[in-house]
Amino acid sequence: MENTEKLKNSKEVIAYLAELFPHCFIAAGEAKPLKIGIFQDLAERLADDPKVSKTLLRTALRQYTSSWRYLHGLKAGMNRVDLDGQPCGELTQEHIDHAKGALKESKEKVFGARKNDKPAVKKARPKPRKVDPANLSVEQNVKVVLGKSPVPATIKEVTRDDVQVELRTGLSVRVKFDHLIL
Repeated sequence: MENTEKLKNSKEVIAYLAELFPHCFIAAGEAKPLKIGIFQDLAERLADDPKVSKTLLRTALRQYTSSWRYLHGLKAGMNRVDLDGQPCGELTQEHIDHAKGALKESKEKVFGARKNDKPAVKKARPKPRKVDPANLSVEQNVKVVLGKSPVPATIKEVTRDDVQVELRTGLSVRVKFDHLIL
């Protein structure tokens, strides 16, 4: 009996399409420009296929055609291909320009966000005051600097080297005194 389990995500659908239509879809490398309206062709050919829904097929196709490798592959002189890999029209300059713009915008979103994460742009972390361990007591409310911002906590134990606190989430953490804010 054939396995008819439904595909669960776009990645599985693309792999399935690359298997069914190897002259059109590829799982790795530079993708070929697809025929305009290829979704309709796919919907017709896969109408009786229980593995893939039209909704997931549309989502996977959108993901495939907006991927960097697909957009990068849209160049002057290239032909679009149908499901069987047959040429069906040369790419227009308008489509090439659109692909270049979409690729640039997508990369700016990714790399631009990284540029904006420089320490000068980040909010300044509150500087913990020096805490005198002799002034700390069990059940005292404090704030603990974990990551970017201080979190409310309650002291559960004070030792010579550090302090154990319980966060509001119930998590117990052992921290050095210099991570405390009173």
